Amino acid sequence: MKLIIPMAGRGTRVRPHSHTVPKPLLPVAGTMIIERLVETFIRTLDRELSEIVYILGPDFGRQIKKDLIAMSERHNVKATFRVQEVALGTAHAVDCAREDLEGEVIVAFADTLFDSKEKFNIDDADSVIWLKKVEDPSRFGVAVYEGDRITGFVEKPEEFISDLAIIGVYYFKDGEGLKAELKRIMDEDIKGPGGEYFLTEALDNMINNGKVFKTATVDEWLDCGTLPAWLETTGEILVKENHSFEAEKYPNTTIIPPVFIGDGVIIEGSTIGPKVSIEAGTSINNSTVENSIIRENAVIEDTETSGSTIGAHTQVKNVSGTIDIGDHSSVQIKK
Repeated sequence: MKLIIPMAGRGTRVRPHSHTVPKPLLPVAGTMIIERLVETFIRTLDRELSEIVYILGPDFGRQIKKDLIAMSERHNVKATFRVQEVALGTAHAVDCAREDLEGEVIVAFADTLFDSKEKFNIDDADSVIWLKKVEDPSRFGVAVYEGDRITGFVEKPEEFISDLAIIGVYYFKDGEGLKAELKRIMDEDIKGPGGEYFLTEALDNMINNGKVFKTATVDEWLDCGTLPAWLETTGEILVKENHSFEAEKYPNTTIIPPVFIGDGVIIEGSTIGPKVSIEAGTSINNSTVENSIIRENAVIEDTETSGSTIGAHTQVKNVSGTIDIGDHSSVQIKK
């Protein structure tokens, strides 16, 4: 089975970090968002993945491909790359992988993480849509259903129709059938709000033509699409995973779990936590850090911060407060 992951978006809501790293490659407690997504599929699908098709932006560099190839190899799947030159909507993004649409395929947009205690059975369906029960359906696209069979989709309903939100993960038994639907949308120039091509147009037409769509309800759905969401999701995963650490490695330091501390991290004379993720190679001295994400090889000195996201290879000194700062930056407040 192929897993198709559109990830060409610029990730504007997680800037400044997405200026140098695509959003799906940002870390959550030591593991890239996209790798967590792949690991969840491997754990929860009732069949094996053979290939991951990454749909990238035209300016994504060689290092990004190297990272994705290495990640794919860790999970024994082939990596294939396609390019979306211009972002014209969800249907257009998937259509950029048209030559890969054959046999069984899963399409997963890499904005969110999900989890389930049980494996998903995707037999006896032309398509399966991953859904999460939500308190406020008016914020989401939702699936209308009877039993476990989906009968239609409604985008941000003003009146209650369904409380099962579409999380952006879709299984198709017949990739060629999906390809034909996408071709129809492009050929007939069927656009939705904002002048974009929407995948839901293909889904609606497939249902109208008698295809069997079923639900797959997830237990957990976590957003990484904005800076506050990335922080919140990291905190929730830290609580869930409860990473261990060796307190004696960090002199004159108090560590308040949950935290993630990567390899080669140096901490002295500081208070760390709760809900702090520190990537490999970072150094922290004489500082207090809580509810924050610190990327790899950063240097933090004489700083007191909470709710911050600090980029890789960044230096922060004498800061008091919340900051969001990208890679290879320097912030120093003179006393």
